[in-house]
Amino acid sequence: MCGFAGLIDTSGQTRPEDLCRAVQAMTEAVRHRGPDDAGVWIDPRANVALGFRRLAILDLTEAGHQPQLSRDGRLALVFNGEIYNHLDLRAELLRGGESVDWAGHSDTETLLACFNAWGVGKTLDRAVGMFALALWDRSERRLHLARDRFGEKPLYYGWTGKSFVFGSELKALRRSTGFNNPIDPDALALYTQYCNVPAPYSIFKDIYKLEPGCVLSLPLAGAGQAPSQPLFAPSRQGGLTLERYWSLADVVERGLSNPLVDEREAEARLETVLGEAVRLQSIADVPLGAFLSGGIDSSAIVALMQAQSSRQVKTFTIGFEEAGYNEAEHAKAVARHLGTDHTELYVSAQQTLDVIPRLPDLYSEPFADSSQVPSHVVSHMARQHVTVALSGDGGDELFGGYVRYLWGPRIWNGLKWLPPGFRRRLGAAIQRIPVTAWNHAGGAIPGGLSRLGDKAHKLAHRLRTVNDVDDLYRVLVTTWPIDAGVVRGARPIRTQLDAAPIGNRVETEHRMMFWDALTYLPDDILHKVDRASMGVSLETRAPFLDHRVAELAWRLPLRMKIRNGKGKWLLRQVLNRHVTRELVERPKMGFGIPVDAWLRGPLREWAEQLLSETALKRQGYFEPAPIRQKWAEHISGRRNWQYELWCVLMFQAWAE
Repeated sequence: MCGFAGLIDTSGQTRPEDLCRAVQAMTEAVRHRGPDDAGVWIDPRANVALGFRRLAILDLTEAGHQPQLSRDGRLALVFNGEIYNHLDLRAELLRGGESVDWAGHSDTETLLACFNAWGVGKTLDRAVGMFALALWDRSERRLHLARDRFGEKPLYYGWTGKSFVFGSELKALRRSTGFNNPIDPDALALYTQYCNVPAPYSIFKDIYKLEPGCVLSLPLAGAGQAPSQPLFAPSRQGGLTLERYWSLADVVERGLSNPLVDEREAEARLETVLGEAVRLQSIADVPLGAFLSGGIDSSAIVALMQAQSSRQVKTFTIGFEEAGYNEAEHAKAVARHLGTDHTELYVSAQQTLDVIPRLPDLYSEPFADSSQVPSHVVSHMARQHVTVALSGDGGDELFGGYVRYLWGPRIWNGLKWLPPGFRRRLGAAIQRIPVTAWNHAGGAIPGGLSRLGDKAHKLAHRLRTVNDVDDLYRVLVTTWPIDAGVVRGARPIRTQLDAAPIGNRVETEHRMMFWDALTYLPDDILHKVDRASMGVSLETRAPFLDHRVAELAWRLPLRMKIRNGKGKWLLRQVLNRHVTRELVERPKMGFGIPVDAWLRGPLREWAEQLLSETALKRQGYFEPAPIRQKWAEHISGRRNWQYELWCVLMFQAWAE
């Protein structure tokens, strides 16, 4: 796990020593991602510079140093991540007749040998891991940028001044010479919709995120001109080629057309495949542990880790004073049952609040999932003991864990038969019922449904635009709708939700799971975890996101995921082999903080400064009126606008 940055100077007039200084400044911005080592490499004939910061995980010797050159000197590589099956790839090279005089046992060296022997596409197809990388081919004078299948590792690229630049975080690109890219109001509008800037966009014009599962190839001659629009795979513009080497949509179509029928067989396969992913991801030359919340996903990962280990697995959790946000007691019970070496930390509200001023720098791009705060706190605690931590991320999207998978189909089944005019009248009727009455009804539902009133009013307002289940999904995941007019001068722009449809015969629940895995998982969950953990130089790994686990999950019929009003049915069966049912059977809790109450209490003064009409006008990106109205309603207690307000606050704090 590391950080890198690089550039191609298209002016052709920069001296090598200046190129070196420029890329060193870029990599210094991501020093937290790699405190153990640093390196720079330059191709003076092409004005290409690669820089690297290393967090040493595998092969702690000089043999793991980057940037790294292939033995023949043709390829130069910077690589962030882990290739879990790299020893198998070495064996495959040997069987294919390749003779390599290995200098060490780093996966970077393995990748370079594979790229030399098989090329970029075939190597990535064989690789099992999480990664972002930049590969310069000196012979072809071509740069390749690649990202892992689910987007665990970040990769930005774009044009600034007279350079093509790329790197692990946006802050590295902002350090590049001549960076003066303005904020993109269209991307800002997407941010207010989803509380993140979805790929392939970034908050700045002409700067993009590489989509998961893609390779961007750029010839030296094409580095000087930004494309007229962001590239959605597959496409070609101005010399750039964007290709998708792994497609989630294809996996979904193949899996659902070839389902597993026998439940016992499916259960055995899931334990085997997930167990193998855990085994591979437990390999490290540094201390390793796992996050444990006591829920289904993290408990399953820890159970399989402990079953394979001769030593106690180190597990970590944090607890909160507020009972509705505290999972520490559940985690402690699971840890005691499994026999792990468990560490927990109870944090006060003030300790959590102290993190908030660091968030704009930590994320370097507007990001507004409030669970970013506890994610950083638990990462900081774990880093005192280990350098690598496994997590349960991805389990909800693959096995049906979110509440919207249970309620979305019920809502859609009630709406799809109604004419548009009747839907509008229904929406008006829903909004006549006070939010407090809806909230009271939500609390009476078994398991509870929080903020039912706000959700019901939100859906009611959007009923006129819901024409199919995909429209319903957009409503459920939208914070500020585009027609709210909260961002000045913004236009609707194309996103992944528009670019990658799947067949209409796919069940409502599976459609929502697909959209979440395609968008919410990489743009929110994985973005959050990467910045929260790498901000303290901690590597996180997610066994559920081994693509072989995902491909198996999409062969499971819906009845093996959602049954009797609960998600993750088959995953629960696997977990029940290791943990008694009573320890993990409870309503799902989010990993969050009480933002709604804190905005009315300890955060009120901070929020008022950023949401004042003066501050909003000074920044100049937002229309103050709708924001001020929601702020007044929130602090009065009449409504709960925590998500909408946190979204604006995180942008304002970042912009300040």
